[in-house]
Amino acid sequence: MAQWEPLLEEVVTARHHDLLGYAQMLTRDRQEAEDLVQTALIETFGKPRSFPNAIVAETYVRKVIASRFIDGCRKASAERRALRKVGATEADPAAGPHLRAEHSTDVGAALAQLSPRERACIMLRYLDHLSTHEVAQALGLSDGAVKRYVSDAVARLNGLLGTDADAERDEWSDVTTGGAP
Repeated sequence: MAQWEPLLEEVVTARHHDLLGYAQMLTRDRQEAEDLVQTALIETFGKPRSFPNAIVAETYVRKVIASRFIDGCRKASAERRALRKVGATEADPAAGPHLRAEHSTDVGAALAQLSPRERACIMLRYLDHLSTHEVAQALGLSDGAVKRYVSDAVARLNGLLGTDADAERDEWSDVTTGGAP
C-alpha cells in the first residue's frame, strides 16, 4: 500500500459528504459536484504530495475544488463566446449542456447569482474560514482582488437576502451557516 493511500481513504470515508456539499454549493448541480470532487481528489492524490494529516489534505482538496470550478466557468464562458461568434445560440443542441439553477435554499439561490470568482471567494473566506491572503493564494489572486470580490459579493448577497452583514466584520459566515448577522 502506498504511503498516501490511507490518507486518501480517510479523507474519502470521513469527509466525502462535506466535500460534495461544498462542491454542490459552487456548481448548483449534484452531478457536476460529484465530478468536481472526483477531479479534485485525483489531482490531489495523483501526484506525490505529503500531507501531515487528513485535515490538511481535505483543505487542499477544497482549494482544488474551488480552483477547478473557476477554471470550468472560464472555459464555459469562452465556449459560449466562441459559439456566439459563429452564430450558435445556447438553445442550439450543439451549444452543449445548459446551466441549471436548482435552488434548495435562499442562500443557495443567492450564491448562484454571484460570479464564479465572487462565489469561490465567499465560500473560501466564510465557509472554509480562510484569511483574505489564504483565499488569494488558493485562487491565484491578489489580496486586494479578493477583498473586492468579497465586498461586492457580500453587498449583492445582502440585497438578495435582505440581510445587512458586513464583510469587514466577518458577519457573512453567520448568514451562510444559519445564524443571525
